[in-house]
Amino acid sequence: MKRFKDISIVLSILLFVSCLYFVTSVSAQQKHIILATTTSTQDSGLLDVLIPIFEKKTGYFVKTIAVGSGQAMAIGQKGEADVLLVHSPDAEIKFVSQGYGINRRLIMHNDFIIVGPEKDPAGIKGIKSSVDSFKKIAKLNSLFISRGDNSGTHVKENVIWKESGIDPTKEKWYQQTGLGMGQTLNIASEKKAYTLADRGTYLALKKRLALGILVEGDSILLNIYHVIEVNPARWTKVNSAGGKAFADFMVSKETQEIIKTFGVDKFGSPLFFPDAGKKVEDLGK
Repeated sequence: MKRFKDISIVLSILLFVSCLYFVTSVSAQQKHIILATTTSTQDSGLLDVLIPIFEKKTGYFVKTIAVGSGQAMAIGQKGEADVLLVHSPDAEIKFVSQGYGINRRLIMHNDFIIVGPEKDPAGIKGIKSSVDSFKKIAKLNSLFISRGDNSGTHVKENVIWKESGIDPTKEKWYQQTGLGMGQTLNIASEKKAYTLADRGTYLALKKRLALGILVEGDSILLNIYHVIEVNPARWTKVNSAGGKAFADFMVSKETQEIIKTFGVDKFGSPLFFPDAGKKVEDLGK
């Protein structure tokens, strides 16, 4: 009889420990969120400033996956992220319309720039039209390095090539890295080539690059970022509370003020411009 009683006590203890582990594990998972974002928010250093503040304020721990915007949304489509911070508007609208994301909100903008070597073999410096500059690069077979990763930057680049009436993908002077913005800039610098970059990442890495800004200010180069919560109605494992907490943090007055001044002390101007509450059509005016 005593033996069965001892076994019963052991089983009770094991059951208690198992329940405790389950509760602790679920609780731990609920305090972790996965952010899928574009490499520019990582390479520029912005997330290094914002995430520690968010974690301290909320108690959430953020796991960041920095890839191209297209890859970030592909991760969201599989329910493998809780929230997205991306900059590919047309793809974002499709992502939400197909039911993968909810509460898409405007966060900030900066712009894309065309950078290249100081000698500027294609002679594009100062040209106002991005399309015209791409035409000159193609005409002179000047080396162009593309991210080629379906990121927001790559999508924007493809828009410019399409407007120029040129398909460069089979040309020897056109090379695709399949890498993020920082790595692509480094390769373009090493090869003395042209590339399209977001201004924030370029400025953050400028000191180690042998590249200058050659074309800027064209309206087609506007670069807009949104935050999107992954739809918990499609995947029950999504941490919807955590995703919403991060999205709310990004549009908060405090965060928008940080974005407003980020980079000013180092570069003399901000790397991004805060836009929460604004209309997209009013940006860049």
